[in-house]
Amino acid sequence: MEYEISDASMEVRERQEKVMQNHLLKRSAYALAVPTNDFAVRARLQRLGEPVTLFGEREMERRDRLRMIMVNLGTEELFKFQKYPFWTEGSKELLQARHYISRYSLVKAALRLERARRRRDDPDEDFDAELDRSEIDELPLTGCSFSCDGKLLATLSRIGAALRGHTQQVTDVAFSPTATNLLATASIDRTAILWNTEGVCLRKFEGHFDRLARLAFHPSGKYVGTASFDKSWRLWDIETGVELLYQEGHSRGIYGICFHHDGSLAAPRFDSVYGIDFSPNGYHLATGGEDNTCRIWVLRKKKSKYIIPAHSKQISQVKFDHLEGYFLATASLDKTAKIWSARDFMPVKTLSGHDLKVSSLDIAGEGQYIATVSRDKTIKLWESGSGGKENAMDMN
Repeated sequence: MEYEISDASMEVRERQEKVMQNHLLKRSAYALAVPTNDFAVRARLQRLGEPVTLFGEREMERRDRLRMIMVNLGTEELFKFQKYPFWTEGSKELLQARHYISRYSLVKAALRLERARRRRDDPDEDFDAELDRSEIDELPLTGCSFSCDGKLLATLSRIGAALRGHTQQVTDVAFSPTATNLLATASIDRTAILWNTEGVCLRKFEGHFDRLARLAFHPSGKYVGTASFDKSWRLWDIETGVELLYQEGHSRGIYGICFHHDGSLAAPRFDSVYGIDFSPNGYHLATGGEDNTCRIWVLRKKKSKYIIPAHSKQISQVKFDHLEGYFLATASLDKTAKIWSARDFMPVKTLSGHDLKVSSLDIAGEGQYIATVSRDKTIKLWESGSGGKENAMDMN
């Protein structure tokens, strides 16, 4: 018996095939290497007889348009294009920055290895934590950062901030790792701003095409990296405001960035990973995100060594203690933060007390304090067993 397919069924099948073809086309496009230099993109479009630019088109959009054009080319032309040199000549400032970072990271790596030799057979420090104090803010809190001496804490609200300079919502805040009086903020208005602790705007970093999510200082304190939903991250010189590096080529928006403690590596992250941090030991990277787990990656093997079922809801932040990396702290939307041994990543302590989601945390330089902030409008300061009451931070 033969069956006839109705016109409606045929239309549905054709739509499904078209959707599948478009999906495969986009996958092929993102797998295709195209120039990262906008001048090279324009030159290639001109060579193909295409408009060099469209009205209102930005650099990333022009690059995506070139990708789609290349996917539709024949195999022979595509092969010719793939032999095209894809590189961008760096600026003199970038070359100088790379020389400085190389010298800086080699010294830091040597010191790190020497510390590792000294404490190779030492057990983990005992860690205990108790609530030292709690403060109430006017607005739900979404971020926080300790100054490098642990005496100041900057907090961030989704709705506003005491530092006035951005035209839209502030998305992240970070203190300089080397200067106690410098901090930086990122914003939906596509800019980052360098401030002093008096609230004076020292420098504005402009250039991203879409909103900024997170930022991070290079451990030398000389540079700051910004992550954006324009599928790129950028490196800036904080003294001159010069954009040193424009790292594009990602397939989706970049949610955040962190730097290796030696200063030699940068790790960007996408929107499904909400926390990322390098261990001071130099070869572990911790990530946490929407799957409720914290993963520990071994950099040398580029593999996940531990998968910690850390929380019952999404993880919002992960942080190693900055000095020695004896412990790892995680924050979650399940209203808790947790402490884990960095030797075997077993649970050590649960920090409970917030009434709503814990949106972020930070650890004071020597690990004596942990700050947690929450949508319940509170800041909680936890003291480790190795800390002293005489060093308690004044949050009033």
